[in-house]
Amino acid sequence: MVVSSLRCNVGHDRRRLIQEVVTEHALLRGDFTLSSGEQSDYYFDGKMATTLPQAAYLIAQEVFELIRGQGISAVGGLAIGADLIVAAVAIVSYLEGEPMPAFVIRHQAKGHGTGKLIEGQFPKVKGARVAVVDDVMTKGGSVLKGIRAVEEEGAQVAKVVVLLDRRQGGTERLLAEGYDVVAILHGSEHGDVRANECMEVARQATGGSAPR
Repeated sequence: MVVSSLRCNVGHDRRRLIQEVVTEHALLRGDFTLSSGEQSDYYFDGKMATTLPQAAYLIAQEVFELIRGQGISAVGGLAIGADLIVAAVAIVSYLEGEPMPAFVIRHQAKGHGTGKLIEGQFPKVKGARVAVVDDVMTKGGSVLKGIRAVEEEGAQVAKVVVLLDRRQGGTERLLAEGYDVVAILHGSEHGDVRANECMEVARQATGGSAPR
């Protein structure tokens, strides 16, 4: 799908606004241990952005623009990084006339009731195209865990969208495994958060190489 110049310009402004909110509310400085086990002097707390009304709406708009028109029947991701994003995307998709139900993947199957691993509106048709999202990606382990759960249930992961790519190997890992991955923001090794430029997003959205 070719991204038009008009949509590109609108997306550019939206990503800049997302960058500003994330930098102000979700970027923490200090000594942190990441989910990958590595140490870092900055931490991205995505929930501090996705719980803000304006940011949730803007992020959902951007995710929807990246996955619309591609035959995607549902959008989901691993708890809890994806929960707030996929709920907002479901609402935006309805308002935009291309409804995409949401689902959430537990870290382990529920030990009571239905015993589900995947909650919500997961497609029942085998081979259905879905999008997997997450708030942050470092090495890609959490995203891949979600992808594996989706594939084990018989769906096809047509797109992976992350709010922030820390650029520490996650994108390359997913691309090497054949997944179509795109990031809205990226962070440097020093914690500088930047919006991906239009051509970078367009290249990723059409399955091209990840920005370096």
